[in-house]
Amino acid sequence: MERYAYVALRQKPQWMERAAAWFHDKWGVPKDVYLQCMKAYLDRETEYGWYLCLKGEQIIGGLGVIANDFHVRKDLTPNICAVYTEEEYRGKGIAGRLLNMAVEELRSKGITPVYLLTDHTGFYERYGWQFLCMVQGNGENGLSRMYMHR
Repeated sequence: MERYAYVALRQKPQWMERAAAWFHDKWGVPKDVYLQCMKAYLDRETEYGWYLCLKGEQIIGGLGVIANDFHVRKDLTPNICAVYTEEEYRGKGIAGRLLNMAVEELRSKGITPVYLLTDHTGFYERYGWQFLCMVQGNGENGLSRMYMHR
């Protein structure tokens, strides 16, 4: 069985640059945007964290928590963002474990509920997320699904 390390970025702050580059590569959001959010988390300016799944020295999964994931519903905050697992590692529960880590850490700090914007149907429900409503993403023509976790 393969062994993975699941970490909050505060446990491994030396991974900040590599993590920002990895998320940029997956989502196309400028690396500096990720660095700014990660630095605020590491400097304890926010409790909205960043979570990684590592296989040795390789990032194979990750997600973050931000105030708003580029949508018009500013009242639905905070948001899980940038959920990604490398294709060859999908189907092993990595994203689910990262989601649970983030939700539990936020809950332990009194931050609940948590929201998530996606176009996926059926995936997040497996991890306790409930469909809330349809939401307009910034600069998008169609609506996306907003989920909530308490």
